[in-house]
Amino acid sequence: MTFMSSRMVRHELNKEELKKLGAKFIDIQGVMFYVKFRINNYKISYLYHLNSDNTYFLERIKPYTMAVGNYSTEEEIVDLIKVDIEQFSNAMKSKHFKNFLDIDMNISKLVRIFEDLYLYYNLDDDDIDKINGELDQLLEIFLQIKFKSERVYLKKEPDVLKDNLQLQK
Repeated sequence: MTFMSSRMVRHELNKEELKKLGAKFIDIQGVMFYVKFRINNYKISYLYHLNSDNTYFLERIKPYTMAVGNYSTEEEIVDLIKVDIEQFSNAMKSKHFKNFLDIDMNISKLVRIFEDLYLYYNLDDDDIDKINGELDQLLEIFLQIKFKSERVYLKKEPDVLKDNLQLQK
């Protein structure tokens, strides 16, 4: 007779919930889960795994990689993915969606370039200050764009885009 823990039962229920949304599901050793969607010829994929403290770490891996965060339950993961899919489906209606993805890929590439810069080179104070100054200006541009743009998704507040963006210094 097969015995399933309550965590595994909840996991199976959550897998079914994601499958109803159109996900294809791959279990990797029962602790890591790959969730895939295809919406309007775009692939949207997530990877989440069980941490040693019985929480879950979620990241979106397509159309671009982004760590989303740690969550206490798989239900939270399902809820977050539902909202994310809804937001992407809405964003895909924009004539600028391809440009949004290109910009996001370039920002991700900048993060990797910067990581290479500080891991492989000894940067001087002036260069670090210059980078921080440029990033401050970019954040200010993002805020200006936010304030002049029409908000199109209202079911949830933005996670990071607040009225006062500040860099860590």
